[in-house]
Amino acid sequence: MTKAAIKSLYYITHVDNIPSIIEKGILSHGEMETQKIPYTPIYDEQIVGNRQKKATPAGDTLWNYANLFFQPRNPMMYRVMREKKNSDIGVIGIDPAVMNQSGNVYITDGNAASGATEFYSVMEGRKVLDQQWKCITAEYWRESDGSKRKIMAECLVPEKIPPELIHSVFLCDMQVRNTLHAKCPKRISVVYEPGIFFRTEYAHRIGKNISLVRGDMFFSQMQTLTVSVNLQGIMGKGLASRAKYQFPDVYVAYQDMCRGKHITAAKPCLYKREASLDEELADMTGGPMKTPNAAKWFLLFATKRRWQENSRSEDIQAGLEWFQRHFAQEKIQSVAFPALGCGLGGLPWSEVGPLMCRMLHDIGITVAIYLPQESKTNPEHLTEDYLLHGKVKQ
Repeated sequence: MTKAAIKSLYYITHVDNIPSIIEKGILSHGEMETQKIPYTPIYDEQIVGNRQKKATPAGDTLWNYANLFFQPRNPMMYRVMREKKNSDIGVIGIDPAVMNQSGNVYITDGNAASGATEFYSVMEGRKVLDQQWKCITAEYWRESDGSKRKIMAECLVPEKIPPELIHSVFLCDMQVRNTLHAKCPKRISVVYEPGIFFRTEYAHRIGKNISLVRGDMFFSQMQTLTVSVNLQGIMGKGLASRAKYQFPDVYVAYQDMCRGKHITAAKPCLYKREASLDEELADMTGGPMKTPNAAKWFLLFATKRRWQENSRSEDIQAGLEWFQRHFAQEKIQSVAFPALGCGLGGLPWSEVGPLMCRMLHDIGITVAIYLPQESKTNPEHLTEDYLLHGKVKQ
């Protein structure tokens, strides 16, 4: 990792605190108490209490440090976004020069409040970051391999981060962004960036129940997530590879389905996973979540017969016909689909999009279709007229 790889550090806060932060800088909790500066908390008391007790090598507690993340899209952010309103949360972007401040600045190899986390000087910490940079900048994590803790690596700055080091504010609510933009100094960029906050970057309504979405399907709030697979039991690339890594039990269930011939080109299989996805993704150092979501189910949908082959539109249609007939008896309440057979499958959205939308429209449950990420989609092929009625503007 070169020095240029760390382009920014990030501070997660309530939007009500942003005007004060822009004026006074980012203060540690201890410094805010000393100066009697009011602030709106985003973390529950147990999370805050843990940081009051955890000591640094200098003998101070985390309470006396301003904490910055190298990756804001992390388990702590996930928890905050599940427990707070979207419009309440903002992220402050800080110049990496903050690591050169005088005093006991530390870099940690994970969530500073975790018992497994180690503290390093900035020089040694950069070497640690170099070793785990791929993990820190990843889109997902697991607890079993330590990535859930490591992705929350922190830079701890004693007492205060000066306001002149603030370069950006990121928000996921456009109205809040516009209001704050009008008040911020011109040197600070105020950016609408929903992806940081696990929110979709594009959502377009089609008919009564379908949304076209750009974003990460594995963070969808739909009850059931659809994973494109082949009939050979191999999860090698794309969404299947992601599912194999992040949810090993899904991979085991998928292989069992293939061996037992339960999944075919015309018959997807539903794996009714019992674990709460929220509890796996959210930071739990502050104790259990108040209202974690229910179990997340996985619909394993064969879009290829053999992994080397391209997808066939007739298989996509047959699988969707099965879904139409069986979703109600399987108790599927809402579902997220990728663009079936697109991308690695070789089928164009111009063919798959109308097929999916016409077969899933008005079936009685909410459907989110995640658009192909591998290529741009012609805007004409995203309209309701085209997807439901086959009409293109002349």
